[in-house]
Amino acid sequence: MLMGSVRSNQMLSLTRPLSVRPRFAPKPLSLQTTRRLPLLTYQANTKPMAKSKKSYWLLKTEPSEWSWEDQRANGGVSQWDGVRNRQAVNNLKSMRPGDMCFFYHSGSGAASRRIVGVVKVTKPWYLIGDGDIDGAVDVKEVGELQQHVELKEIKQAAEKEKELKGFALLKQPRLSVVPVSEWVWEQLCEMGGGFSEGDELADAKEE
Repeated sequence: MLMGSVRSNQMLSLTRPLSVRPRFAPKPLSLQTTRRLPLLTYQANTKPMAKSKKSYWLLKTEPSEWSWEDQRANGGVSQWDGVRNRQAVNNLKSMRPGDMCFFYHSGSGAASRRIVGVVKVTKPWYLIGDGDIDGAVDVKEVGELQQHVELKEIKQAAEKEKELKGFALLKQPRLSVVPVSEWVWEQLCEMGGGFSEGDELADAKEE
């Protein structure tokens, strides 16, 4: 809005605009141009924002501490906490509700390392406890893969597929929260024979 001064029996005259302007307003016209205009208005950008794209992740867990069976027995919902690595924590903080995650059994033996199911993020990063460091996200079971995808199978497939070769699960084997590209996600789901998406489809119908 422009400020002006009122003179007796005279119309409102325009002076220079305020330095503060609406956050998303177009850039103001120059002062010289403004003086030639009887009125200067700002038009906000009312175009709706595009819906954010879903992201994909892989969450590692020791089955002796928290297994797929534990996840299902808990009503399919769990608080994913206990992550200490800075990069892994940043990945957790980047998650948004609706993001999909592979549930991965890490284990001490190579034979136990595999993708067993899929969960989705239901609550983004939040602090837990009394401090300002420890946090978690909430995830909910979506479905179990028809066939568990072992780490050795992923490594074998990576020998033929260039994009799989750059997969962080293989490049950073100690990272517990791993970003997954959409292409890799689809490939791994195909290798696992797919999974039940009953809960997710039910959510979509409710919307």
